[in-house]
Amino acid sequence: MANWFKKKKREIIASELSGTALKRIDYPAKIIVAWSKAIEGNDEFMSWLKDNGYEELFMATYAIYLKEEARNWLQENGYAHLLAMINAAEGNESAQKWLLVHDFEVLYHIAMAVEDEQSSFEWIGKNAPADIFILAKTIKRIKDKIEENHNDVHSFRVDM
Repeated sequence: MANWFKKKKREIIASELSGTALKRIDYPAKIIVAWSKAIEGNDEFMSWLKDNGYEELFMATYAIYLKEEARNWLQENGYAHLLAMINAAEGNESAQKWLLVHDFEVLYHIAMAVEDEQSSFEWIGKNAPADIFILAKTIKRIKDKIEENHNDVHSFRVDM
């Protein structure tokens, strides 16, 4: 029964993403590195992103940490492709397909690298700059830690 609810939620996410007007997300390497530092928990970089016009990356960081409000914000503000990448990195096959169908190849490979697909790490190494590789490794490290906490009875429901 629990799998049915999970499947329905994934289907809803994929259908909602397809009708969203998307904003551009091409960032200089220094912004991607700053985002990686924010994801790692650096509060100064988090504040900097928010205060300097990168609220979507600020919110995406919280979405990576499973904050529903941040996920909703991304969806409602034209950053469904970032949300799809995060969902795809959590094993959501609908989001993974959505990224490919809509030509978000880099986001797809970031998500699949987070999912520990070696071929996606190799793709990033050959086709993307180093900052994207750093971002994928950072998100993977955090997602693995969240998963570990969820599987540990002593830290049940602690997302970091």
